[in-house]
Amino acid sequence: MGKFIFITGGVLSGLGKGVVAASLGYLLKSRGYRVTLQKIDPYLNVDAGTMNPYEHGEVFVTADGKECDLDIGRYERFLHQDLSASNYLTTGQVYWNVIQRERRGDYLGKTVQIIPHITEEIKRLIRRPVEESGAEIGIVEVGGTVGDIEGLPYLEALRQLRDELPREDTCFVHLTYIPLLSTTGELKTKPTQHSVKELREVGIQPDFIVARTHLPLTPDIRRKISLFCDVPPEHVIEDRDLPSIYEVPLALEAEAFPHRILDVLSLPARPADLTAWEDFVERLVRADKPVRIGIVGKYVELHDAYISIIEAFQHAGAALGTRVEISWIPSAAVEEDIGVLRGLAGILVPGGFGERGVEGKILAADYARREGIPYFGICLGMQVAVIAFARYAAGLPDANSTEFDPDTPHPVIDLLPEQRHLRAKGGTMRLGAYPAILKEGSRVRGIYGSGEISERHRHRYEFNLDYLEALGRAGLEASGLSPDGRLVEIVELSGHPWYIGVQFHPEYTSRPLRPHPLFVDFVRICAERSS
Repeated sequence: MGKFIFITGGVLSGLGKGVVAASLGYLLKSRGYRVTLQKIDPYLNVDAGTMNPYEHGEVFVTADGKECDLDIGRYERFLHQDLSASNYLTTGQVYWNVIQRERRGDYLGKTVQIIPHITEEIKRLIRRPVEESGAEIGIVEVGGTVGDIEGLPYLEALRQLRDELPREDTCFVHLTYIPLLSTTGELKTKPTQHSVKELREVGIQPDFIVARTHLPLTPDIRRKISLFCDVPPEHVIEDRDLPSIYEVPLALEAEAFPHRILDVLSLPARPADLTAWEDFVERLVRADKPVRIGIVGKYVELHDAYISIIEAFQHAGAALGTRVEISWIPSAAVEEDIGVLRGLAGILVPGGFGERGVEGKILAADYARREGIPYFGICLGMQVAVIAFARYAAGLPDANSTEFDPDTPHPVIDLLPEQRHLRAKGGTMRLGAYPAILKEGSRVRGIYGSGEISERHRHRYEFNLDYLEALGRAGLEASGLSPDGRLVEIVELSGHPWYIGVQFHPEYTSRPLRPHPLFVDFVRICAERSS
């Protein structure tokens, strides 16, 4: 069994526990330790799949098809490794498992209770990713804020784990907020003190306080937090606001945070090799060639809905020395005035669901085709490109997806036969990694440098093969197909500067030190055309 670092949060949500967890994971991995990360979300949903982006931001999908909170994507990007379904845990999943056991009679007639049955299941699920991956260190982020009623069973389970495991096998990190009082210009520690008090009331004494702050922590502030929260002064870690989340690992390294964590866990403090990360951050900060790319979407006022795309653009921009400036364009605005697309170096239409704003996305895809503007369609972005091409280039003016018009005479996008009987929404899409064969001589084959790829999916509707030949004759090439030829994974337009639609989500696998080739090539072409 490996060792565990538990990260809790106090005062208010949204402080960046996920960034701290991911940064710490990277810093420990850079020292040669095998690390895995897990996110606990205390809501009753079994997974994140049925939640509106307004509720929880982007839904991230693992290679094995688990629909997760966006923090799992951040973990993968910082660790540069794939995670699995076991790295994501919700209250719905815990109760589902316990109730299933009760129905089978596994509890031998006992009264099923929060303690011990729910807490035992939580502990089992916390141990699972460490056991499955063979990790030496498991970092567990507890979502929400200490004091939330939903989080109490988890804190109790963590308290029990600390008692059950050797003392040097667990470490508790508590992230809090140090507000700046505008009237006096002072940093105030009282919210942190109250947050730690709540944590102690459930039986947990943190080993570290990570203080999110706008200004540097003075020695006096550190001593005060140390005194009132009962941690050594050197265990008060500054987490200052920074221009980029990718600077956080370097800031925590400067605080000697990983060294002190390893000391608490009785592990050797090995030297770290941060050279590649430092080079990436340097390139990211110094990128000085601006290129303006429009994202035409349904939730553009909520940037977290497209967080993996934003990060993939940063990875590609850093690799090219280009600063990607995103113009957020509501798809409904395109329906009212196509002029909102003028002046863009490139257009990306991301994934999405539902009819609202879809006509604006179709118009954006057609505008990019007609005007020779680089176009990148992802998931629904590919589907609207197919619809636009069918309507305006292939002589099928009433073409549509059956998602938006079940009675369309030309269903160029449709459900697969095996999907048509499904009524449940959760976990019923095509999810996770699937292979694709790339056509010889196609643009995407040149971009990938390979004839076979594997990418992650999250969708129900597919390119209707009945229209493959007609659209192909008109110039829309199906350049990526599933190995059995039943599913169109990629379409592209020859003779266009860059026009590619993919049924999958390439943004899920882009990494700071390994940017996704499609994003790199798209940004490169956009930058060349705008220079």
